[in-house]
Amino acid sequence: MITLERLETLLAGFPKLKIGLLGDLFLDRYLDIDPEMYELSIETGLEAYQVTRIRNYPGALGTVMNNLAALGVGRLVPIACLGDDGQADDLVRALGSLPVDPKHLVRDSARITPTYTKPMKRAGDGTWHELNRLDLRNKAALSHATEDRLIAELKLVFAATDGLIVVDQVNEPNWGTVTCRVREELGRLSRSAPEKLVFCDSRAQIGAFDFGVLKPNVGECLAALDLPAESKHDPVAARAAAVELSKHTGRPLFCTLGEKGSLVVEPEGSAVEVPGYPVSGPVDTVGAGDSSTAGTVASLLAGASRVEAAAIGNLVASITVQQLGTTGTANPAQLRARWRETH
Repeated sequence: MITLERLETLLAGFPKLKIGLLGDLFLDRYLDIDPEMYELSIETGLEAYQVTRIRNYPGALGTVMNNLAALGVGRLVPIACLGDDGQADDLVRALGSLPVDPKHLVRDSARITPTYTKPMKRAGDGTWHELNRLDLRNKAALSHATEDRLIAELKLVFAATDGLIVVDQVNEPNWGTVTCRVREELGRLSRSAPEKLVFCDSRAQIGAFDFGVLKPNVGECLAALDLPAESKHDPVAARAAAVELSKHTGRPLFCTLGEKGSLVVEPEGSAVEVPGYPVSGPVDTVGAGDSSTAGTVASLLAGASRVEAAAIGNLVASITVQQLGTTGTANPAQLRARWRETH
């Protein structure tokens, strides 16, 4: 779907880009447990896991930023709501290693900074396994005042960037950053500047986006149309759902198909299948969709066609899924190497 020469041309454009990001910014906290340091709790008689290392990474919206930074994108400008707590401090500190302008992040002392704590225990053969995740999440809607602050920052970032990525991670309406009011304002901005790329990814509300370019997976297409989830295993039904969602919203979309690649769909009904890149050995698909988003959006903003951008998104994802026990990234050198392996 893309030549090495064309790949090089697009990669050369990434450092010139300034990309805005709107959505749910989480802290991914990994706790590395050493099983050889065995200790029982005197109080409970249960094993007290001995954590020998804590690793903090930006997650959700941050996963997209990690991947954009690894690809060499010049500047990233996120808009998100964080709490006024230690998790927020750790998250902002983790962003410090990325080309991020953090001044549009909104803090609300009534909120918790969403945090996924992931205990990782090393087995006898040296492999790492994730134990039960511990989640800190908000269980209530954003306040009207915080929405106003987010909308004010959104207007500034929309005007100052080359394009915008939306990552609507929270399933419950209005509990995350992308509330109905925030989405409506973004829709007005997008319609006022139709030439600007607004790339929308939403776990539970993708059917509500009637602007921009949409990026659902097959399951999200089916859910948006109230179709049976098991249909995702039927390639014909999956393709039909992606085409129907594009017609329903009136928007072009990139539908990810896992290891099979992706579909590029236009509202008039055309759909081009862009094959994935073969991967061998164990895989970890956590964050694969976000890495695909990063490669796709950077490529579109650098001048790629939609099919070319989908091919690069698939190329990026084929690299990140091979990075186990962490949310992976891919850099330009890895993209070149994977392209050569598969051609």
